[in-house]
Amino acid sequence: MNRVIVIGGGPAGMMSAITAKENKNEVLIIEKNNQLGKKLLITGKGRCNITSSLEIKDFIKNTPGNGNFLYSVYQKYTNKDIINFLKEQGLEVKEERGNRIFPITDKSVDVLKCFTRKIKELNIEVKYNTKVIEILTKTIDGVTQIVGVKTDKETLDADKVILAVGGKSYPLTGSTGDGYKLAENLGHSITPIKPSLVPLEVYDKNECKQLQGLSLRNVAIKLKDLEKNKEVYEDFGEMLFTHFGVSGPTILSSSAHLVRYKNVEKLFQEKKIILEIDLKPALDSKKLNDRILRDFEEFKNKQFKNSLDKLLPQKLIPIIIKRAQIDPNKKVNEITKKEREKLIKSIKKFDIEIKGFRPIEEAIITSGGINIKEINPKTMESKKIKGLYFAGEIIDVDSYTGGFNLQIAYSTGYVAGLDA
Repeated sequence: MNRVIVIGGGPAGMMSAITAKENKNEVLIIEKNNQLGKKLLITGKGRCNITSSLEIKDFIKNTPGNGNFLYSVYQKYTNKDIINFLKEQGLEVKEERGNRIFPITDKSVDVLKCFTRKIKELNIEVKYNTKVIEILTKTIDGVTQIVGVKTDKETLDADKVILAVGGKSYPLTGSTGDGYKLAENLGHSITPIKPSLVPLEVYDKNECKQLQGLSLRNVAIKLKDLEKNKEVYEDFGEMLFTHFGVSGPTILSSSAHLVRYKNVEKLFQEKKIILEIDLKPALDSKKLNDRILRDFEEFKNKQFKNSLDKLLPQKLIPIIIKRAQIDPNKKVNEITKKEREKLIKSIKKFDIEIKGFRPIEEAIITSGGINIKEINPKTMESKKIKGLYFAGEIIDVDSYTGGFNLQIAYSTGYVAGLDA
């Protein structure tokens, strides 16, 4: 029997503790907050997007940040395994748009209760309001191994340590980047920490302020690099306008791709990254023209500004009219073919210049972390320190939105706990 200390009580830490305890180890969780799973509670806007129903091989495709590293852990702990775990704890799940799996109750607290109930059932000890200052090691015959941890209150012996403290996003939940320092002090290298799944800021904030709070569904987005005249990312779904720019599922996923794009900060400064929104992707230009003509026929005696209510959300109408450079007070039956073409272009190619990412504090997850070359992908054990394991967001792996990042936490946590 090993004495295993798990640092961090998020989904990765809880899963690794449960698995290690079920393997007949003595397990202690050290959590600096006054409760477990604080960040889990705010996932999926408080509903918890548990995982995805996609085939497990598709999880790697949805992980732009070192997805192949997860191949082995995904074989050992799948989306079906986490669903079964929750069902065993009495929580049923449901599937929603985009293969997203949620608790049937729509409450993330019910997912957390499944973990905490199991932790209690297994008599896993938890030390709350405790911060780990140092992971202790000794070197025997050239092999450096774990001997314990030093907290702000005491020194504790350990045979194995699982570091699962999260990244640097949402610091109010306890993810303040402490784990990077602990790992660096043991000789691990950290790949640059950047925000991922984060809203984007725009140059023209006035337009976005006018549209603030407007949520668009079923729109197509493209991120374009004007310097290379190439598409960086495209997606379809939901987005949201904010006082600083744009957010929502498609935008957040685009940021996970953009954060890894070469010279992206330079391109932001030069206004070379453009978000192109197709507000009516289901209609090509010809069909959209036919649709507009039908509306114009219905509203032919009205002013142009009062003729688009059936086509566009109210908040968007004045912006589109301004972009199309059409006199809003003009009668509908006076609109020329050329003006109609401008209107169609404004709807099909709603371009916005992207200024950059919002701060890491607003990111859902962190891009970067413990260098994957220094971790055994089959066990999550450090290649530098015997008995040290990593799980969850602290590792340099990250995915798009849709439950994939939580699955990373469960799978890496499970494998770390299994080997510890």
